[in-house]
Amino acid sequence: MNTQYSAAFWPALDKLVSESKLVIGRPKDSHHPKYPTFVYPVNYGYLENTSSMDGGGIDIWKGTDGEVVDAIICTVDLMKKDSEIKILIRCSEDEKQLVLDAHNNSEYTKGILIWRDAE
Repeated sequence: MNTQYSAAFWPALDKLVSESKLVIGRPKDSHHPKYPTFVYPVNYGYLENTSSMDGGGIDIWKGTDGEVVDAIICTVDLMKKDSEIKILIRCSEDEKQLVLDAHNNSEYTKGILIWRDAE
């Protein structure tokens, strides 16, 4: 891994998150509006006034442990034929696993989790 770029990536995400309003559109344990069998295991939302591949705000998973960005998930959606990153904000290790599982429990969506190195 090129640590020169890695070292700049996480502070850039921190800045983006700190300068954006977090909007939680789907609270923990709520159901997806189109796919009611999908239950959100952690608070899910987006960063207001940002943009992502799907035309909406950058997606976030908000855990229970503060406001620090500690991981991202890179996803591929075969049905929508797109990919995105989703920012994890202070998710516990259990919450990270629940979010990762949520992105991999479908034949159409797959994701990988990238942890922030301890600084």
